[in-house]
Amino acid sequence: MSQFLPSAISLSSARHVTRSLNGMVNSKVPWTLASEDFTLERVAALKGDATVAVIIPAKNEAATIGSVLESVLVHDQLIDELIVVSDHSDDDTAIVADHHGARVVRLERSTGKGAAMSAGVASSTSAILAFLDADVLNTTPDYVARLIQPLLERPATQLVKGFYERPLHNMPTGGGRVNELTARPILSLLFPGLGEIRQPLAGETAVRRSALESITLEPDYSVEIALLIDVAQRFGVHALAQVDLGIRRHRNRPLEDLRPMAVEVLRAALERYKVDVPNEASELLDARVGTEDDDDAVTRRARDWT
Repeated sequence: MSQFLPSAISLSSARHVTRSLNGMVNSKVPWTLASEDFTLERVAALKGDATVAVIIPAKNEAATIGSVLESVLVHDQLIDELIVVSDHSDDDTAIVADHHGARVVRLERSTGKGAAMSAGVASSTSAILAFLDADVLNTTPDYVARLIQPLLERPATQLVKGFYERPLHNMPTGGGRVNELTARPILSLLFPGLGEIRQPLAGETAVRRSALESITLEPDYSVEIALLIDVAQRFGVHALAQVDLGIRRHRNRPLEDLRPMAVEVLRAALERYKVDVPNEASELLDARVGTEDDDDAVTRRARDWT
């Protein structure tokens, strides 16, 4: 894992270092953009001929997909393709998405979040791909612009993650439990530099299409952490960026629902560290998530991956 060199740089020092684009080339920490680093006018000016696709994988999200799309379309001048991948939804997700003008990709069987993202990539041609979650209750019009800004600012940037505060029930913070208790700790231990990514499991992600040419997206919930590690291994930690998206609200899940998600995250990280994960781990996950032919399992997967 020579790509991941230990770094003694603190997060506050990293923020100072990353203010200069010229200092990023050999940085061992991702480029962090604070809220005040963003202006819509600059992003619009930088876009030029670059093409941008917004891809939203969705599983039974008829209640929220409409508001997500309405927010995205506020700055439609930045978007060349708007795609919703309905992962075998049995509600009106596809109908609502179509009504809002999105191109809808309908999958005939439940495939998992990563596979739905792959279907969206295959259905697009744009050079920059911005992914959003369909279940967010407060998506803002600036999400896409903020995500693509680092890719437009610096050609060396390959992958951008959003970060935000995550409320939990009636508390202002505490959400993102798999992120804080599973993803960030294992990244800090095994992949120095990646521990500085505040929301490695964020569904709000932007990536260059060219970066995906040598990377296969994991089919399930582990897609986010796997993509992060794969891009860092291929291009270096300095090719990563993260942007402040403010506060993100979505459904908080019961603790017991988070275990299979944590297993998928750990398995993806350990496999990329060349650890042979025992078969029992896969059997544990299969026992909780089930198979695609199990209707109850499909229901659980719909609840888990979004």
